[in-house]
Amino acid sequence: MTPAPGLLVAAPRSGSGKTTVTLALMRALRRRGVAIRGAKCGPDYIDPAFHEAATGLPSLNLDSFAMPDALLDACAGLSASEADLVIAEGSMGLHDGIVAGEGRTGANADIAARYGWPVVLVLDVSGAAQSAAAVALGCAAYDSRIRLAGVILNKVASPRHRRLVEAGLSRVGLPVLGAFPREASLVLPERHLGLVQAGETADLYARLDRLADLAESSLDLDAILAVAGGHAPVATDGLPRPPAQRIAVARDAAFSFLYPHMLAGWRAAGAEIVPFSPLADEAPGADCDACWLPGGYPELHAGRLAAAQSFLSGLRDFAQTRPVHGECGGYMVLGESLEDADGLTHPMCGLLPVATSYRRRKLHLGYRVAHLLDDGLLGTAGTRLVGHEFHYASELTPAPGDDLALARVTDAEGVPLGLAGHRRGRVTGSFFHLIAGTAEA
Repeated sequence: MTPAPGLLVAAPRSGSGKTTVTLALMRALRRRGVAIRGAKCGPDYIDPAFHEAATGLPSLNLDSFAMPDALLDACAGLSASEADLVIAEGSMGLHDGIVAGEGRTGANADIAARYGWPVVLVLDVSGAAQSAAAVALGCAAYDSRIRLAGVILNKVASPRHRRLVEAGLSRVGLPVLGAFPREASLVLPERHLGLVQAGETADLYARLDRLADLAESSLDLDAILAVAGGHAPVATDGLPRPPAQRIAVARDAAFSFLYPHMLAGWRAAGAEIVPFSPLADEAPGADCDACWLPGGYPELHAGRLAAAQSFLSGLRDFAQTRPVHGECGGYMVLGESLEDADGLTHPMCGLLPVATSYRRRKLHLGYRVAHLLDDGLLGTAGTRLVGHEFHYASELTPAPGDDLALARVTDAEGVPLGLAGHRRGRVTGSFFHLIAGTAEA
């Protein structure tokens, strides 16, 4: 099967309306019978769930920094082999990334260049007119590897405003593929880690249908389909290997942040994923070989989790004989206690010697490159892992030493950040979400 062509929806900066435009475009084209597969550039675990809701097909992450070439190509290839069109949504600005070698910065532009996907630039034109064209021209000229196929205007105030913006874009030879008016009702609800999760947005499908209506009336869908192009590899080798054959994975409103490519790789290798809900007071299945607690929002459900005695006792029993790993929110629940936003302290599982607080908010954000200090579920001692950290919680307990820490970490540019996470017995956890691992020492 010939891989599907693609498009990258990007913007000069965060907050320009990429997600709104992407979802509107996906939903409208799906209505037309086009099999759309979404992708998300960079380390984001919320937007892919919205893509899946809009398209009916899973959406994977594409990360030129965190993913080795084989994994990156496998994710792109999997997307392109099961659709008529891949629509990748950027993160931050089109060229924003870390300081690294060409093609490895984590920027959206790396993905567009690697697969030849034309860029559709979303321009928030509130407070600007012809000057918006200068911004678009700069985005187009900054990196000669990419092709800017056109722009979609967002937050247009009036017909006159649109004419002024289009005059500037015409001067620099950039086509306008549509324009969204300034409508607050189109905004999706948000909370501290970004959008409220797709599964928690009660009127999500009604919102998506309204966005599709807007796309039909405001975008030139035929022109957008016509500019799609590029290619992704056919092979899907390189996906992550499963940590066990039968994996219990916590899955509910408190535990939902697990990168889709992880699950895709586990399933492709023949592993069985067995979901369970801590909020429903369910324990990991007794017939499972390992347990994985993803991140999410345990700080919003701390009281219910503390009262879920079947879950807590079942997890403790499970950990006596089989490995357990927790990421971010899962790590907090594996600890001794969790302080919520109101200052109430809730007892947690007590499997790791760490106490955390959401009341003492501090932003932790960025890639993490980790080397494991001991053998465990994530690999042998010395294994190199790449992940991403994004949370506001703080650790109240002292930093662990080599005897208790999970890994020694640096940021994306190699700046040492010390020891991270904890390990005790068969239980491990850390605040970073795993994206990729290798056997490098």
